[in-house]
Amino acid sequence: MWIAALQTVATPDVERNLETARRLMAQAARDGAQLVVLPEYFCFMGHHDRDKLALAEVPGEGPIQAMLAETARRHAIWVVGGTLPLRSEQADRVFNASCVYSPEGVLAARYDKVHLFRYDNGRESYDEGRVLQAGQLPQACEVGGLRLGLSVCYDLRFPELYRALMTPPCDLIAVPSAFTHTTGRAHWEVLLRARAIENQCYVIAAAQGGLHENGRRTWGHSLIVDPWGEVLAMVEEGEGVAMAQLDPKRIAEVRAQLPALTHRRLC
Repeated sequence: MWIAALQTVATPDVERNLETARRLMAQAARDGAQLVVLPEYFCFMGHHDRDKLALAEVPGEGPIQAMLAETARRHAIWVVGGTLPLRSEQADRVFNASCVYSPEGVLAARYDKVHLFRYDNGRESYDEGRVLQAGQLPQACEVGGLRLGLSVCYDLRFPELYRALMTPPCDLIAVPSAFTHTTGRAHWEVLLRARAIENQCYVIAAAQGGLHENGRRTWGHSLIVDPWGEVLAMVEEGEGVAMAQLDPKRIAEVRAQLPALTHRRLC
C-alpha cells in the first residue's frame, strides 16, 4: 500500500485550508497513494485558542467532515483527516478529533486526542487544556486489510498509548501533528523513530510546517518511518507530500529477526 503524509501551513481561513487539503489529497491520489494523512488542525490555525470553539462541528455534520468524506470517495482512498474541532458536552471545550474515512466516504474511526499539550519556556507558551476536552481511549481500525493505530501530536511523548494500540499489533501508526518549531527541532524525529522501532511498525506523521499567519511557527518535517526506524520520505518545510510504500513483508521480517513484541514482560 502506498501511503502519503501531507504537509500544510494552515491559516485562519477555513475554506482556503480546505482547498489546500483537497489539492494535496488529489496530488497524492494521482501519484498512487491509497491512504493519506493530513496534519493536526489542517482546517484552521486561528489567532487565539478559543477561535476554534466557534468552528466546532457536530459529529457527523459540517463542511470539514463533508469535505473529508467527499474527497475520500472521489479519489477512492483512505483519509486520516488530521484533526478538527468537534463539539463536546462542555460549551467551552471541544474535542481535537482525528476522523478516518474509507474509500466509500464512510466514517471508519474517530480518535479524540488524549494528551493535551502544555509548554512554557518564558518566550512562548501553550495550554490546550484551556479549550480542549481530552479523549479517554486509544483507537485503532482496519484500513485495506491493515491495522491502523491513531494518535495526535503530543501523544507522541507517551509510549504507553502506543503499547495499548499493539494488542493486536498495528501495521501502521498515524501521528497528525502541529509540533512547535522549538520542540520539533529537539524531539520530533527521534520520538517518531522510537515509536516505529519499539512497536516494529510503520509510522506516518503529517505535520504543519512553516510560519503561520497568526505568527506561530511549526516544525514540519512530515515523514514516514519503517519498522526498523529508517526514514523513507520527508517534507521539511512548506506544503508538500511525503510518500512511501508500506510493505507487510518488511513488518514480518523485522518482527521475525528481532521478536521484541513477544519478549515483553511488563504491560
